[in-house]
Amino acid sequence: MNTLNSIGLETTSSALLRDQLNVLLANYQITYQNIRGAHWNIKGPAFFELHVQFETMYNAAALMIDSIAERVLTLGGTPLHRFSDYLEMATISESTTQRDGKALVTMALENFQSILELERQALTLAADSGDEGTVTLLSDDITALEKQQWMLSAWLGA
Repeated sequence: MNTLNSIGLETTSSALLRDQLNVLLANYQITYQNIRGAHWNIKGPAFFELHVQFETMYNAAALMIDSIAERVLTLGGTPLHRFSDYLEMATISESTTQRDGKALVTMALENFQSILELERQALTLAADSGDEGTVTLLSDDITALEKQQWMLSAWLGA
């Protein structure tokens, strides 16, 4: 017999999804800090352009981080909040201090590509579980990140 949680979703699949969302949360937190570091440390002819872009990226990431954590709570879980947990659970590594625009944009592309892969995995589980709230959250972010990836790739000339 399937047990339903407070929002009418099956508890076992919700628990699996909470775990995936916490992994996504950990990776988003590392990405946030990597992009924040890029914002602080960028130097050179692309400073004015990229300084603003990195700020836009980390502000969007902060909003998504909050949304992911709140979704974990909605699904009956506890969102990770300690940096030690983020570092342990994340597959994205902390970036080294760099100042070159091309290197920093490449780092952002790689970080957000990993985020997209994690979101697509969680999206599949959410869809299979009938969790439309999580599907919408992830689908909207995937759309935004895909556009961002295209723009960053274009900036690199790729």
